[in-house]
Amino acid sequence: MHRLHDVIQETDTKIAELCRRFPEYPCLLSIPGFGPDISAKVIGALGNPYRFENHRQVLKTAGLDLSADTSGKRTNTIPVISKKGKADLRYGLYHAALIASTRDHTFMTYVTNRLTGREREKGIKTRMRIKLAAKMLVIAWTLMKKRQMFDPGCIGA
Repeated sequence: MHRLHDVIQETDTKIAELCRRFPEYPCLLSIPGFGPDISAKVIGALGNPYRFENHRQVLKTAGLDLSADTSGKRTNTIPVISKKGKADLRYGLYHAALIASTRDHTFMTYVTNRLTGREREKGIKTRMRIKLAAKMLVIAWTLMKKRQMFDPGCIGA
């Protein structure tokens, strides 16, 4: 068990060393909720940020776009995400959104403003975190392109 822990630590160290070679890495670390692991996943998934023309393509990479699979019949169901993208990126972004929405004042305000009046809806907190994860991915992509640090004013709380 001790050996496994050492191997994991060694792997994390190598990943961090590789990520430091990318000029976008410090920009991603400046986003609340983003640590070395999630920043590495974003860099690995997006690669060159200039290959995407718009934010919809970025969201589709992670499977955070709305599913376009409809039968044509009108139902009162809520649109769901497609989940056709990178599952590990989606998982990491959800946890980054969870951390940011509970520990960072800017993101807490953002989520609280959107939850006001909807607290009793079933699953609303999870849906808001998924929306926040999508927003955080778009922010990360934008920061990677512009090579800027995170500015809390860009949230629009």
